[in-house]
Amino acid sequence: GESDQRLATQLKMFQERALPNLGKNIKCGNSIVGTDFYDTFDISSLEPEEHYKINPFDWQNEFPEVFKRENPGFDVVIGNPPYVRQETLGPVFKEYAQKHFSSYTGTADLYVYFFEQSHKILCNGGFFGMICSNKFMRSNYGKGLREFLLKKTAIRQIIDFGELPVFLNASTFPAIFLTQNLSIKEQNFIYAPIKRLSFVSLFEEVKELGIRLDNKSIEGDNWTLARKSEVGIFEKMKQTGIPLGKYVNGKIYRGVLTGLNDAFIINRETKKKLIAEDPKSAELIRLFINGDDVRKYHIKLQPDDYKFLIFMPNGWTRSNSENSSDLWKWFKKSYPAIANHLSPFTEAGEKRCDKGEYWWELRPCAYYAEFEKTKIIWPEIAKESRFTIDREGLFLNKTCFFSPVEDLYLLGLLNSKLIWFFLKNLCSVLGDANKKGRLLQQKIYIEQIPIRPVNLSNTSDKTRHTQIIELVNRMLLSYQQLKTTRTPQEKTMVQRQIETMDRKINQLVYELYDLTPEEIKIIEETV
Repeated sequence: GESDQRLATQLKMFQERALPNLGKNIKCGNSIVGTDFYDTFDISSLEPEEHYKINPFDWQNEFPEVFKRENPGFDVVIGNPPYVRQETLGPVFKEYAQKHFSSYTGTADLYVYFFEQSHKILCNGGFFGMICSNKFMRSNYGKGLREFLLKKTAIRQIIDFGELPVFLNASTFPAIFLTQNLSIKEQNFIYAPIKRLSFVSLFEEVKELGIRLDNKSIEGDNWTLARKSEVGIFEKMKQTGIPLGKYVNGKIYRGVLTGLNDAFIINRETKKKLIAEDPKSAELIRLFINGDDVRKYHIKLQPDDYKFLIFMPNGWTRSNSENSSDLWKWFKKSYPAIANHLSPFTEAGEKRCDKGEYWWELRPCAYYAEFEKTKIIWPEIAKESRFTIDREGLFLNKTCFFSPVEDLYLLGLLNSKLIWFFLKNLCSVLGDANKKGRLLQQKIYIEQIPIRPVNLSNTSDKTRHTQIIELVNRMLLSYQQLKTTRTPQEKTMVQRQIETMDRKINQLVYELYDLTPEEIKIIEETV
């Protein structure tokens, strides 16, 4: 924006421009979509808004001097890709991405494609640096990108900020990824989990916290960004055990999503009122808990805090209404108290995208019957082991997961230090996993836990199996006893018993997985 006179003065003084003219360098377009888009799609069939969003960009024509040199491509690509969720990308873009990116999955957020596209426009040996979400390192949708980085690039550094608020007012879980555009057989890179933002120098922080990792940390279905000694334990666990998903025949389920909690979830007083008005109401009411209620070997709820679910699954009305022509009228006549309770929510119920066949029914779900069974349950988010068993047919909300099995041996394993050690290095983490950070214990992670199968014809196996079951039974009873203790002395005594039994279970689990004293020390120091 300088005037000609001003520029002339500068040239006279310095014999060159203070800065090069950047007018030809700044371009506008969709850096992910190339002009070959027009070979695939008829733009006349697209809505104007969708065409504008696509806005293809031709890197070779826009930067000819970059791509016509002996080693074509940019020397460096840096950036912070836009945070755009996959739900908003639209079918046209997804169809294009599926054909052009090896890292494509239907549920991948937009930033995934920026990684691959950046390496496509880099010269051989060029450098890539980007700050974006770290979620692809553990998520299902990140599998393609993880394979791309392992096989097509030389990873140099991963600087992981976890839950730190690098970007204000945005929960993005950011990390900086530095790579080189080279295909190498053996990866050798620095992983630095940053714990604070008050550092003076990021370079020095990485130097202090960084650990050097290799292929073992990033091969397989998931990345295990940990020291070699820890990775060795994970490998031993995987070789010794079978994935939990296989162990329970794939039976891992999430809790109930009502789509309208205000209508379907009631407290103890409302339950009493509904049953007092109409005793038949009790047929449709289930005890309902959330993830915060689930603790290690027990459920912390007191009776006054109980919540209840009004439970009519999809299809319930039609199967019970005896072919009534007016189903709401039949429902109101058959269960008047509950119908009156739900009536004010008619409009909101109708608008639910996840309602059943009728608005007063819950969304379709193939496993409602599994809630009634004995099951192992756990919260979606936890900062310590919190698995327990439910024999009362509790219904769980969406912040819980469960497996309908009655297996106290499995429950003991899941609550052990070894399994928590495994989960800390597998699950996405809210905060710092080593400082009581909360793990996201979703199905995609939990189903990978290596469970040691027991050979009951082997004396040692059978003995340990029996001991773990006996200890877990005593743990369950001790936690029940803890609720009824009257004096501080009694409470202290029971807590000491629990701690002793917990240590015994941990030791038996270490033996089952054949861990060495050195490996046990690593776990004890970490957990």
